[in-house]
Amino acid sequence: MSSVLSADQIRRYRRDGCLVVEDAVSRGQLARLHAELGTWVEESRSHDTPYGPPTLDGRPRFDMGEEHTAEQPALRRVNNPSDVSETFYEVMSSSRMVDMVCDLVGPDVKFHHCKINQKCPGSRTTVHYHQDFAFTPHSNDDVVTALLMLDEVTEENGCLLVVPGSHTGPMYSLFQDGTFTGRVDAATEERLMEQQVPITGPAGSVCLMHTRLAHGSAPNLADTPRGLYICVYTACDAVPLARNPMPSPNEGLVVRGQPSVTARMIDFEVELPRQPISASFFTVQGQDSAGRSPGPA
Repeated sequence: MSSVLSADQIRRYRRDGCLVVEDAVSRGQLARLHAELGTWVEESRSHDTPYGPPTLDGRPRFDMGEEHTAEQPALRRVNNPSDVSETFYEVMSSSRMVDMVCDLVGPDVKFHHCKINQKCPGSRTTVHYHQDFAFTPHSNDDVVTALLMLDEVTEENGCLLVVPGSHTGPMYSLFQDGTFTGRVDAATEERLMEQQVPITGPAGSVCLMHTRLAHGSAPNLADTPRGLYICVYTACDAVPLARNPMPSPNEGLVVRGQPSVTARMIDFEVELPRQPISASFFTVQGQDSAGRSPGPA
C-alpha cells in the first residue's frame, strides 16, 4: 500500500506529536456522519439524563452536559458510535484516515475504541489537560488518536489545544490525593496552557495525535457546533495494560494488515487508570451529566 502522508508530514508528526490533514474522509462519508450526529442531537432534546442503547459494559451511550435542555441541547458524548451506526463503522474501518495511521505506526493496525465529543453552541464542556496514554496504557506507545472534524473547528467553538513536543516528555499524574481525576493538577495545567497552540481546520480534516501528547480544550463560545469523531488505533503489537475504558465488540479489530503474535515492549512507567462507571469521562474531570447529582465517577 502506498503512503498517504508525505515524508515531511511524518517528520512533523514525530516532532510535534500531532498533525492536521485535510480531506481525511470522502465528501459523502462526511455528509452522512454529519447528518447522523444531527439526528442524535435532536433526539437528545427528549431526554433529561444520559440514555441508551447501553454500551458493552452497560453504561448509557449518550451523555449530555448539566446545562442541557430541550431548547438548547448539550449532547457532549456518544460512546463507540461505530457499534450502532454503519456510517461511523465504515469511517472507523475503511477511510483514508486509517491509511494515514498506517503511515505513522506501521502496516498492521487495530482498533481500540471510538467516541464523539460534541460541543453544541453555548456548551460549557471543558476538557482539562491530560494525556490519553494514562487512560489507555499499552505495552508500547504506537497508539494514535485520530480526531476527525465533523464541523469547521475554530478557536471560538472549542478547538483542541495541544502542547507540541510534549509527547516526548514526562507522563503526568492524573491522580490527586489518591483519587483518579483524569486531569493534571492545576499548577501543571497552568504551565502547559502557557505553551498551548490551537488545532483548527475545515470539516473533514483529521488531527492525528500521539497518545502521550498533552492536550485539552475550552468551552464553545460560538454559535456553531464543534463535533469530533475520535478513533483510537494501535500497532497490532501494542498490547493493552488496562481494561478498555470504553469497551466495544470491535475492540482489537485489525483494520489494516495482519494480527501480531508478539507483544512489543518499551521501557516506561505509567500509572494505571481507574475505570469510569458514569456515561463519560467528563464526570471524572468534575463536570456533571444532565439530571445527575454529583457523585462518584
